[in-house]
Amino acid sequence: MEKSKTDLTGGNVWKILLLYSLPLFGSAMVQQFYSLVDLLVVGNFAREGALAVDAIGNATVIINVLLAFALGANGGCSVIVAKYFGARNNVRVRETVNTAIIAFAVLCAALMVTGFAFGNFFLKALSVHGSYFDDCRAYLYIYVGSLPFVFLYNLGCGICSALGDSKTPFIFLVISSLLNIGLDFLFVCGFHMDVAGAAWATLISQAISCILTAAVLIKKLKAIPAEIKPKVFDKTLLKELTITSIPVILQQSFVSVGNFFINKRINLLGEDATTGFTTAFKLVCMANMGVVSMTNGLSNFCSQNKAACEYARIKKGYLAVLCYAMITSVCFLILLVTFPQFFTNVFIQKEKLTEQAMAYSVQFLVVVSSFLPVVCIKIVSDGAVRGCGGNLGFTISTLADLALRVALVYILTDVGWGFSGVCWAWSIGWALGAVIAVAFLLITLKKTSKIKKLPQ
Repeated sequence: MEKSKTDLTGGNVWKILLLYSLPLFGSAMVQQFYSLVDLLVVGNFAREGALAVDAIGNATVIINVLLAFALGANGGCSVIVAKYFGARNNVRVRETVNTAIIAFAVLCAALMVTGFAFGNFFLKALSVHGSYFDDCRAYLYIYVGSLPFVFLYNLGCGICSALGDSKTPFIFLVISSLLNIGLDFLFVCGFHMDVAGAAWATLISQAISCILTAAVLIKKLKAIPAEIKPKVFDKTLLKELTITSIPVILQQSFVSVGNFFINKRINLLGEDATTGFTTAFKLVCMANMGVVSMTNGLSNFCSQNKAACEYARIKKGYLAVLCYAMITSVCFLILLVTFPQFFTNVFIQKEKLTEQAMAYSVQFLVVVSSFLPVVCIKIVSDGAVRGCGGNLGFTISTLADLALRVALVYILTDVGWGFSGVCWAWSIGWALGAVIAVAFLLITLKKTSKIKKLPQ
């Protein structure tokens, strides 16, 4: 396979990663806005804005547990595709995609059954307040119905990214996001469907985005020449995909489950605490997702260059992405710490928000956003480790961060810190996770330089 614009193993590292990461960053920002639109519309136009935000926020906690499998499997597939693409092994690239699609279909079906069968139980376990329980359940069930579209879209985006094309998924995401905005206003403001309307808008938009991405993916795969006919399913590749995906799935799952228990404790602090946390947490997630998107690009970059034995480029790539990500984190830090009230009121109209809920939101934004540069180091280091195959280190650093956050939330709230304990638990956990992530990065880079080139 000749070198092409999709090859990350040649050229100026800083330039190629900037050009490659920008569409990924744009996609992440649009996708975050995509997920925030529901909150923005219901918070400002639903009849009970604050309660509607609480309903979507709690439903999202459970949805994220289910999506952890989709995102984790997608991350593993992306790394394997990038590895064989970097090694110029076209047959294995196409066989990896074929195997992943079948595995994704089975996994998606299992998660849909779980979501529909145990959704009500999960909401009760989360201590969701009765004032918005029905709305929360409606949003959850409608979203579970959209899982096939979510799975296929994420798989397609991950594969396109692994092949060096980060622009196409971004374009389709923009289209579906604009559609989602329009449908949100139609269903919530026009038809007065409130929370359920926001959920249906998301489902329809996800479906269209999925169809567009699938069409482009099929075209790209047909354009990749193969010396022999690729297998439809390969057990060896399934094992490789599983081994690579499990650490990411565990990471995503433990994070989501950890957030489940954190949200349960926050719900017990009262509706104002739930409203303030839901709003502020979404803003912090937006800040971090920009960094995560660049890190996904770094993982593919490291995977391709590891396969091509370009070890010096891996170190340069890490420094380049860390620099870009740090600039992003500092910008978000300044905005969120300087204007916390403004960003909170973007989600919920001032007259629909209590003073205590506003105080909680401002406190979380100021304390937690101050540590964005710290978690930036952790996220980028984890991405490099994952791309180089250091799955154990990636998993340990993530679990250590999460375990400490969950433990501190319960300990600090029990000793009387209240909502302040939630804020500081996040910050301390991030700091510890960053130290561990950097340690495993140094170990992984040392091991990577000793690996011989993969046979084609």
